[in-house]
Amino acid sequence: MAVVQQVVDLVDILARHGLTHAVVCPGSRSAAITLSFARTNSIKTVVSIDERTAGFIALGLALELRKPVALVCTSGTAAYNFAPAVAEAFFQQIPLLVITADRPPEWVHQQDGQTIYQGGMFGGHVKKSFTFPVDTVHSDSSWFANRISNDAFLTAAAIPAGPVHINVPVREPFYPEEGERLVPGRNRLIESLAPLPALSVQNWHRLQDEWDEAEKILIAGGQGQFSADLVRTLAQITEEWEVPVLGDVTANLGNHPDFISMQDVFLDESAEDSLVPDLLVTFGQSFLSKKFKAFLRRHPSVQHWHIGIETHLVDAFQSLTLRIPLSPDIFFSKMLEDIDYKRFVEKDEMHDDSYKQKWLTKERLAARVVNEQINGNLTLLNDLTVVQKVLSELPEDVTLHFGNSMPVRYANLLRRLGLVQAVWANRGTSGIDGCVSTAIGAAMATGKPVCLVVGDVTFLYDRNGFLIDDFPANLKVVVLNNGGGNIFRLIDGPRRQPELTRFFETGHRHTAESTAKDAGLPYFAVTDVGELSGSLSNFIKTEGPAILEVFTVPEENARLARERAERFSQARQHP
Repeated sequence: MAVVQQVVDLVDILARHGLTHAVVCPGSRSAAITLSFARTNSIKTVVSIDERTAGFIALGLALELRKPVALVCTSGTAAYNFAPAVAEAFFQQIPLLVITADRPPEWVHQQDGQTIYQGGMFGGHVKKSFTFPVDTVHSDSSWFANRISNDAFLTAAAIPAGPVHINVPVREPFYPEEGERLVPGRNRLIESLAPLPALSVQNWHRLQDEWDEAEKILIAGGQGQFSADLVRTLAQITEEWEVPVLGDVTANLGNHPDFISMQDVFLDESAEDSLVPDLLVTFGQSFLSKKFKAFLRRHPSVQHWHIGIETHLVDAFQSLTLRIPLSPDIFFSKMLEDIDYKRFVEKDEMHDDSYKQKWLTKERLAARVVNEQINGNLTLLNDLTVVQKVLSELPEDVTLHFGNSMPVRYANLLRRLGLVQAVWANRGTSGIDGCVSTAIGAAMATGKPVCLVVGDVTFLYDRNGFLIDDFPANLKVVVLNNGGGNIFRLIDGPRRQPELTRFFETGHRHTAESTAKDAGLPYFAVTDVGELSGSLSNFIKTEGPAILEVFTVPEENARLARERAERFSQARQHP
């Protein structure tokens, strides 16, 4: 009997909990796990030959599905290649069930192939680690495996969500004999009701009093998925109470005309102290704008509330005074309702808009500067203008994924200029290693169009994501090829070094054309300003997936960044 019953039961329990997708990497020791997933009709199984790529495909799937996705590999170093995606999932709070096959423990460090120390290998980057029992005979082992299977799914899905590791030691033989069927046992499903955090009436009154006492309140949103209810509430707060609301493009706050988004242009070291809030109210995950973080670290607010159901105390601005364990939707909705009622009863409907207007004045000045620069005479291809033209041509229902380093930062300069689509970037750890594969996974999980805008180095680093069958037909990829890591030309330290080109930018002559050919995708190349509009139009109209590669001039990208700062400085002095 070669059927590993506890593994069959594991997959059955996960499926009954609602797991619908798994990403599997080929391997022998993991055969029992792979076959259990492959033969479960309710689970769609994606195969990837590269574990690092597979990890990010699973991350993209879980991001879009908003529920756990399984990730499977064989024993040994294969599992270590999941680490970048596991870390990203942990800091983005995305649920993954990482299932690694393993050798029996007595064979570790005994010169046996594909054998390393796998238990707890992801350290603090998973919510919890489990190891299946090696014994498959005793009834307590079956009970233990059942408990682990339930616990793993519930832990991954519990708020805040995140990755969980299940290590499964398997003895030979692990392939079923001919005619043997994989039949789940009578597995017990353990469910868990989600807790509903609530604040006491006394605490609500305290928050309302402190809110009312603050003269300058700033609401700032970090990375998060779009919530129509939250955006409506924040729009009402900024319109009725004159409270400025700020968010990077990754905060997905829509395109309200009074929301602040150009902080990366106007928050330099000379930014006025008058912009500093008495009460800073933050929500969401990481903030993209380094200038915003630096500004508030230099000028801390008197009070700083962070709204969110977190397990880690995050003090990104070095000013945190109160953590409020509620979802932003619930907090802002109740605060709006209660304070509106209180002010109605007290007939206090006057609101000072001077603080909000200070932010809006800077916002509109910065938007004008960027707009003028984009609409100026374009003679050389540059990244910012290309991104703006791509985004302006895409339909509003597209989901946008951006590569790290510069593409997501360019998008952050453009939100006031028409960007209304849902946006995502791997800002948990901000690495370039899985941006392509994450977009591929997300596209697999939705019927909506998905577009990835990515730099050349990021694209080349992760092009194994294209080595899958059934490439998603709803994904289009735009590659900004400036011949290297162009961000280093924009950072003072490396751009002054004589070794810039070789050791920082890592200049190259590679293109995306061969990758497109290997994957059987239509390929469009733009090398001249005059070709951009026509090629972009054809690229967007093409049915199915396609790659558009635009060759921009790195020196022009750097020049425009310097010019943008100079133009804003001049505009600020002579508005």
